[in-house]
Amino acid sequence: MLLSQILDARGNTAVVVRNGSEAGVLKGVSSTYQLVMDAIRRGQSLAERIRAHELGPAVDLEKLAAEGRLLLPLHHPDPAHMHLTGTGLTHLGSAATRDAMHTKAETDETQLTDSMKMFRMGLENGKPENGHAGIQPEWFYKGNGTSAVAPGGDLVSPGFCNDGGEEPEIAGIYVIGPDGTPNRVGFALANEFSDHVMERQNYLYLAHSKLRPASFGPELRVGDLPEHVEGTSRIIRDGTVLWEKPFLSGESNMSHTLANLEHHHFKYGLFCQPGDVHVHMFGTATLSFADGVSCKDGDVVEIAAGGFGVPLKNRLAFDAKDNVMTAVRVL
Repeated sequence: MLLSQILDARGNTAVVVRNGSEAGVLKGVSSTYQLVMDAIRRGQSLAERIRAHELGPAVDLEKLAAEGRLLLPLHHPDPAHMHLTGTGLTHLGSAATRDAMHTKAETDETQLTDSMKMFRMGLENGKPENGHAGIQPEWFYKGNGTSAVAPGGDLVSPGFCNDGGEEPEIAGIYVIGPDGTPNRVGFALANEFSDHVMERQNYLYLAHSKLRPASFGPELRVGDLPEHVEGTSRIIRDGTVLWEKPFLSGESNMSHTLANLEHHHFKYGLFCQPGDVHVHMFGTATLSFADGVSCKDGDVVEIAAGGFGVPLKNRLAFDAKDNVMTAVRVL
């Protein structure tokens, strides 16, 4: 089952549910957030809550995408209560990409990059048994709901950026219940847009490089994540595919379990505030930047994977460079 949000003919938000190829508007539901909170309050599963509503008119999501009427599949009515975060070095092969960005001249085992050390820690203890917590992964913050860009929208690099490039990922979507319990709504395709040139200068710039917009959706997969996910990431420039590469996700392609990644995010009380929405991106091993591609203004990134519905498409844009200092007013 897939959920999405659209703008209806009157410009209002509508929730769309899809099973197989048929997609229709869910009657009596104003937003996915409202639907989820209702399910939590009633102690029901999301599927049970969906079945309690009638299905309205059929919609063509591909047509709506072309019309720019797709919204994020879930959002919080107050953007300050929506958190975009992520974790890296979680996928088999991800270390090779990152390691190449931070490689040291030495080849001695004791001179491994911090990236490779972190990756090996995950291989050794990222999939603990018997419900125990494993090693904590790399973690980063991208912003609140103001950084979340709807499918079809522009991912904009600020004027002080060095670069801007795509990262095709799977994201877990969560809503915190009234008692502080994280509730996983489902999974969605995500573009974790980052500044890889800035990060390459110094690994300690990772935090700066991640403070960029991100997009996810258009559809949200309700239920478990398959063990093996195969997708494709491509960059289209002037109507022609410039770069294209497959990507893998799912636990069979990862060095951490989802449960371990979720534990190390939600172990912080800060991230268990009732009503908050979390979009937590699980990492990737596939970047066009690693293949020497430098994205340009106007490039379109398309991310698709079987079982996740309509592809996620976003145009990349770059603000004009400026060296003007940020003004701070003294009170």
